[in-house]
Amino acid sequence: MNVRDGNVEQALRVLKKKMQREGLFREMKLRRDFEKPSEKKKREKSESVRRWRKLERKRRDRD
Repeated sequence: MNVRDGNVEQALRVLKKKMQREGLFREMKLRRDFEKPSEKKKREKSESVRRWRKLERKRRDRD
């Protein structure tokens, strides 16, 4: 990443946006503490349900 015209703030904003899009902050938060396998399974299941509902909502709105 290049800093143009010495504008470090703008470069930081771009970097943070890229990291957010890639899910890096979320990954760091999840790895901060140990997560029991049962909790991980429960979290992944709820995320899956959330994604599925969002997809269904988009399909309904499109039709």
